[in-house]
Amino acid sequence: MLIPRKTVPSLSANLVGGGTFDLSADASDFATLVVFYRGLHCPICATYLKELERLTPEFEERGVKTIALSTDTEDRAQTFSNAIKADKLRVGYGVTLTKAREWGLFISAGRGKTSIGIEEPGLFAEPGLFFVRPDGTLYFGNVQTMPFARPDFKPMLGALDFCIKNDYPARGEYTGAL
Repeated sequence: MLIPRKTVPSLSANLVGGGTFDLSADASDFATLVVFYRGLHCPICATYLKELERLTPEFEERGVKTIALSTDTEDRAQTFSNAIKADKLRVGYGVTLTKAREWGLFISAGRGKTSIGIEEPGLFAEPGLFFVRPDGTLYFGNVQTMPFARPDFKPMLGALDFCIKNDYPARGEYTGAL
């Protein structure tokens, strides 16, 4: 489990369209919003990340860089990126299952074709969303076992305004005795 105010595991991936993403070198002003998605096979991921694509400029105005990552192959990630018309949102691929687990993500076994007729990979990571501060520490984290009921991006913008204005600290950091 990742702990707020503690350093997150290293994270790098190849990017659709070329280049690489390295979290330690991302250089955001406030945070990097790392969104792990299930992959090409997930229609809910596509709808969810279309919204993040639309709102990426508003996150950038608040000093937040965005990236969507999956365990998909390059071809699947390219197809996904095209489907959501990713232009502002960076899409990365090839995150290992071991790395996904380091980030606290749940791993699922494929069960054939999804409702949109695309084969699930043999194993893939379930969703996770993390705000990582420029110093590499966790500010906010959310992991899920299902693709449903993910944090909504639009209200997140208002929350960010509050957090930035009030220098609100990351919460959930206590790990001592109870």
